[in-house]
Amino acid sequence: MEEPEDRGQETEEGRGKQEAGSRKQEEGAGETGERENPDSPVTTQNSKLSSAAARSATPNSKLLTPLLGLGCYWAILEEAHITMLAIDPAYQHQGLGQALLHALMSSAHQRGLERATLEVRLSNQAALALYQKFDFREAGRRRRYYPDNGEDALVLWRGGLQAPEFSDHVAVWQRQVDHRLHETGWQLTDGRSSSV
Repeated sequence: MEEPEDRGQETEEGRGKQEAGSRKQEEGAGETGERENPDSPVTTQNSKLSSAAARSATPNSKLLTPLLGLGCYWAILEEAHITMLAIDPAYQHQGLGQALLHALMSSAHQRGLERATLEVRLSNQAALALYQKFDFREAGRRRRYYPDNGEDALVLWRGGLQAPEFSDHVAVWQRQVDHRLHETGWQLTDGRSSSV
């Protein structure tokens, strides 16, 4: 098989690029303070992106929407394992955690999941009271589960998500959530809360 004739031949333009790249390497660091490989488009692009990010490091706070809470679960086989349910401390005790837990349980029911589980700190009495409202029961304990202080976690479990009466529970919880949010000045609209 023959190789193309021009393979390996330098062009005037190619030499110019290589020489410019060598000079840049000799001069030291690029815009980001790191040495760049002039032949790598990735390094060059990253440098440009880093520089652009540095110039616009202060976001326009008027465009940002504050995150008041977050809830999520993993769907594992027939189980909804609630991995996070958190409310900004400034917004706790206003029914937002109850609204998120209701949304998670409703979603798990709609997805056909049969049970829900979670871990909670033994000392988190407010969370334990919330989970009891949703009929979670203690299933076990994980000793020294939390690495920050070695605190135990309670494993809570709620079955029957596909039982016929579960839809009734969801409806009751919805009324409780609506009432609690109304009491604290929040209103659910299209799945999002807003202050009234």
